[in-house]
Amino acid sequence: MEAARETGNLTGIRQIILVLSGKGGVGKSTISTELALALRHWGKKVGILDVDLCGPSIPRMLKVQDKAVHQCDNGWVPVFVDQEQTISLMSVGFLLEKPDEAVVWRGPKKNALIKQFVSDVAWGDLDYLIVDTPPGTSDEHISTVEALRPYKPLGAILVTTPQAISVGDVRRELTFCKKTGLQVIGIVENMSGFVCPHCSECTNLFSKGGGEELAKHAKVPFLGCVPLDPQLTKSLEEGHDFIQEFPKSPAFPALISITQQILNGTLTQIS
Repeated sequence: MEAARETGNLTGIRQIILVLSGKGGVGKSTISTELALALRHWGKKVGILDVDLCGPSIPRMLKVQDKAVHQCDNGWVPVFVDQEQTISLMSVGFLLEKPDEAVVWRGPKKNALIKQFVSDVAWGDLDYLIVDTPPGTSDEHISTVEALRPYKPLGAILVTTPQAISVGDVRRELTFCKKTGLQVIGIVENMSGFVCPHCSECTNLFSKGGGEELAKHAKVPFLGCVPLDPQLTKSLEEGHDFIQEFPKSPAFPALISITQQILNGTLTQIS
């Protein structure tokens, strides 16, 4: 009976994409959120599974931090971000009594919750399920990949910032993907320059090109550079739809290009 329920809760999902990075603070949750919003812009139904158990920030980014999950016959019903139910979200943030409560759990409890998230969330029919992961290559990552493996994920998007120290950590994430048999869809260089809010000039605060060089070295696709944009930051802080509200932002074409590459199926399988 349990196996049947697991299959039933995921059979309606067409593609599963993991968002990974070997380093914290590079913007995995930002990329996950904006990718979901961009896919909705193209009329896709999207789910976000937030397995960053110690830092569940996506509920706030989508302005649903005060909502709660409910039970149904097939398990947990995810929180719907909009009335049309085009984006659904599951996060440990919805299970905490207080928003500032720390998740002080040992590995086995974290791994059990991840497996429960995969098996017991009633997603329904989705075009894409985006899985936002914590930093590193820890137990949570192994549990997530193993739990999703039967459902054949499309692969992983790796997020880095341009600095050498960040690129070095993401290089380890490439090794993780290789060891676990997870295809690398491509690399995104986030915070690639700062966009001046007055003149829109882009200044390379953190250098530039590290993500692209890593992609060339690893022989995986480079998906693009997303600049630091105050409008994007404000949208995430206030829970607004950046894709809908700021089409003239310099970050907009970068995010749209990344999404188009996934939608157009131009990314080849990496053996």
